[in-house]
Amino acid sequence: MKKKIYAMIPARKGSVRLKMKNLALLDNKPLIYYAINAAKKSKQFDKIIINSDHKIFNKIANRYKIDFYLRPKSFGRSSTKSDDVVYDFIKKNPDAKFVVWVNPIAPLLSSDYLSKTIKFFIKKKLDSLITVEKKQVHSTYKKKPINFSLKEKFSKTQNLIPVSIFSYAVMMWKSSTFLKVYKKKRSGFFCGKFSEYPLEKEMSFIVKNRKDLRLIENIIKIKKNKNFYKVKYDSLYKKK
Repeated sequence: MKKKIYAMIPARKGSVRLKMKNLALLDNKPLIYYAINAAKKSKQFDKIIINSDHKIFNKIANRYKIDFYLRPKSFGRSSTKSDDVVYDFIKKNPDAKFVVWVNPIAPLLSSDYLSKTIKFFIKKKLDSLITVEKKQVHSTYKKKPINFSLKEKFSKTQNLIPVSIFSYAVMMWKSSTFLKVYKKKRSGFFCGKFSEYPLEKEMSFIVKNRKDLRLIENIIKIKKNKNFYKVKYDSLYKKK
């Protein structure tokens, strides 16, 4: 039996910090376009569906020739929990064996990384997954060290155990496991066998406000330059 994989692209109307941010233009394209494009180019999905509480996103779905699901208005509030949104989506799409949350606020996510994340999930026979940014830096929680000791000499960063910062660019679940756990606990994000998948730093950048939007837009424009990764040095440095 074919493993049906559905991409769910969430687009809530009432974003607080940046109004209607999914329609905000980023290099002359709406922010949500980048998630749609990555999902299409990955060629991993049986269906790509915008999940929104506003019909305006149905027009976006039609524009880019993907599907649309109008979620109940009660799931469009800022107080709505993501677990409930996923549960509602899975219930409405019972033929989806796997559901992948492709986050439109992470426009630098590449189709290649999206594909690798999904293949990793299936290969490892996971039930839930969230992409993360691995940071090899001194870290504390409530003023207590996580990956270093206050009683020792200051460690070199390259010797530290990396900490994982959730990026939310991609989240994925096995539908049957999510439903089973949700019905028991009313939550399911970390259901069954859970794992992380590391992203490159830039792909973990997310849009929360106007400043984020402009910074990421500049990254997109700069990356169009073929010499983006070329390093230039001060004239005092003479290459051997």
